[in-house]
Amino acid sequence: GHRFHAPGPIAVRRFDDYVAKLEAAKVVLDADRRKEIILHDARNIAFANGLDLVEDEGLLEEVSGLVEWPVVLMGEFEQDFLTIPGEVIRLTIRANQKCFVARPQGAGEDLSNRFILVANIEASDGGMEIAYGNGKVVRARLSDALYFWKTDQADLPDLDQLGGSAAKFGLDLKKPLDQRMARLDHLNVTFHAKLGTQGQRVERIKRLAQELAPIVGADSALVARAAVLAKADLQTEVVGEFPELQGAMGRKYALLQGEHASVAAAAEEHYKPQGPSDRVPTDPVSVAVALADKLDTLTGFWAIDEKPTGSKDPFALRRAALGVVRILIENRIRLALTSVLAKVFANFKGGADQSFDLLAFFHDRLKVYLRDQGARYDLIDAVITPQSDDLLQIVRRVEALGSLLDTEEGKNLLAGTKRAANILAAEEKKKTLIAETVEPALFREDAERKLYAAVNRAEKEAGQAIQNEDFSGAMLALSVLREPVDSFFEGVLVNDEDQAVRANRLALLARIRAATDQVADFSKIVG
Repeated sequence: GHRFHAPGPIAVRRFDDYVAKLEAAKVVLDADRRKEIILHDARNIAFANGLDLVEDEGLLEEVSGLVEWPVVLMGEFEQDFLTIPGEVIRLTIRANQKCFVARPQGAGEDLSNRFILVANIEASDGGMEIAYGNGKVVRARLSDALYFWKTDQADLPDLDQLGGSAAKFGLDLKKPLDQRMARLDHLNVTFHAKLGTQGQRVERIKRLAQELAPIVGADSALVARAAVLAKADLQTEVVGEFPELQGAMGRKYALLQGEHASVAAAAEEHYKPQGPSDRVPTDPVSVAVALADKLDTLTGFWAIDEKPTGSKDPFALRRAALGVVRILIENRIRLALTSVLAKVFANFKGGADQSFDLLAFFHDRLKVYLRDQGARYDLIDAVITPQSDDLLQIVRRVEALGSLLDTEEGKNLLAGTKRAANILAAEEKKKTLIAETVEPALFREDAERKLYAAVNRAEKEAGQAIQNEDFSGAMLALSVLREPVDSFFEGVLVNDEDQAVRANRLALLARIRAATDQVADFSKIVG
């Protein structure tokens, strides 16, 4: 039983008896029940004091594993500490004391100066001494956090040495965040031994972000400013103490020194998305900097041959690539990746241009993303080619192809085109003669003539639709082939005894394959 509360040794006969007797001895065996008790009591004590609990599933999981008999209490710290950003207060209390924070009811994001702790004992004084002791430790931790917060808004002691870096990046050394960026460059803080310093990386990100600005509809001057300040908070005291807050603190410091809201937002959002459930940035300035940051990371590690292998991905390159995919798709941005990647690879001296290898990596991440969205793997494979570098266009093709194949016309067209492709593949393997062009004079059946006319029309209309990026229109143009293809296979023998006729009919099948290949490789579609 409980070390302090158990009445004495317990004897058990079966598991149910064990659970009940343990609980009588002040030990809750079931971890899920301990979580329920903590959450229920924490909500209640917060509500009783006019507060809302700031719920934290990770902390709840951790705390429930630290106690046998959870007793929820409330502690307090001075109101003065509420001048510290809420994220810093929450992380300080969470990391050091494993306590929950609370908000005044209806106060939005503002925190209360009260916090909620979980003890493992029913104290005779109702937990007053435990709460007081936790409060003392919390005050000490928050005093440190307040010092960091104030220090980050003051001038740096080595300010007189930062002029060169300030001039390089166009920084204003009267502003605290500009000073931190200048110091980041001045100290030559290493990003990676083979990829240079953080300052050099910021220069690359700035150039690329400005190139991307018109593509994503962002103001170039704001993008340049955002890129320069994006990594500045790495030199702040708060981020030094709490690395989890990088980006979030950059945003706060940027707003404090009067930066444009989009510039401040980019300091935080250029790291997004940080996981499949994290949202993507939507502000054009944030989008430009986020893409530049991730593309620089990916091309850099590809250039030095530090690619993910198997389960090993120490630099989170899969996450970065999926981030690029999601930003482009969810913001409906058209970007020719091949030319962009080639330009970025040129930044890394001695590194080979591995644009197509990296493009294939993006294709893999896109497939993962689309499969998670419910797209069929075979449709994705049918649409993607090694040269496909516009990810949004790939998605539109997949969507249009899926819509076509949901119709009877599409299903029948698929069957007919696959039959044509299979016959062609078999004859090509046997090196059977196939005419280079279709000769109408060799037609003997009406079905041949009708199919030839339909292919000519479909090929032209589908090609025009693709040029106009109307992929649904291209699929519609192909769907008219369904009936003439069916009639052809029902009424025409492809392997005619006359070699010229056979070669001409095979050429007609090749035209069907060429027409459908404009939009997708139908041979890769299952069904």
